[in-house]
Amino acid sequence: MSGTLASTPSIRDSDDSAALVDKLTLLSRESKLLVALDFDGTLAPEVDDPQHARALPEARAALLRLLALPNTRVALISGRAMASLEHVANVPDSVLLVGSHGVEFRLDSPDTTLDLNTVELEQVEALSDVLEDVAAGLDQVWVEQKPAGFALHTRLATEKDSRIAHMQALSETQAEIAGLTVREGKNVIEFSVRSATKGEALLHLKEYTKATAVFYAGDDVTDEDAFAVLRPHDFGLKSGPGKTIAEFRVADPREVAGVLTLLATLRARA
Repeated sequence: MSGTLASTPSIRDSDDSAALVDKLTLLSRESKLLVALDFDGTLAPEVDDPQHARALPEARAALLRLLALPNTRVALISGRAMASLEHVANVPDSVLLVGSHGVEFRLDSPDTTLDLNTVELEQVEALSDVLEDVAAGLDQVWVEQKPAGFALHTRLATEKDSRIAHMQALSETQAEIAGLTVREGKNVIEFSVRSATKGEALLHLKEYTKATAVFYAGDDVTDEDAFAVLRPHDFGLKSGPGKTIAEFRVADPREVAGVLTLLATLRARA
């Protein structure tokens, strides 16, 4: 895998398709496999209202097939808050869940791990005031609460209002609160009082599951942190357009579902 961002060719090309199948076949033979997946834009098509997002039926079916196989763990790693991820994913308890880019974990227990200290709680309150003021002055800009911060959504806003929202949010939060973690994604900018990345979350899951290899699929810029920690024998899959260091790319969640279905078939045979 390249260490720099590149425009990975789509597997629609025959040579790339053959390489993907060969690599997937090798992965399917691993003694302990971790299949970790982003949700929005990877398993589920993007929608205007995040709470209406649902995994494609074929993606969900493939996920459940993988979950039923021996020595195979399945995890979802999302920027969503845990409560939101649990709602839209609606997966069995045996699926490991990571919310808020790695701030929240649900690992073989109904309990979610998160513990903010007094200073962090005060920062969250101040952050809420700033972002609500920004959103109040612009049309179709809204704030989503997360356990360790907030996301400012601009999907439905005009390009001008979206740009203003991002600029004001960055300027005013930096003036009020020191040490914030800021992540810019597609039509969203997130602020957190805790620093965590999907890469760190993926490494934690790999250690927790004792996996010998990892399959990871994602679509957003925040997923590049996860692709960056993959080893040569692991498998990285980018969903959709944009620069990436992932080894392979597909066009959309429907094609992600196809790859997951193939992986489930190959691993069942192995």
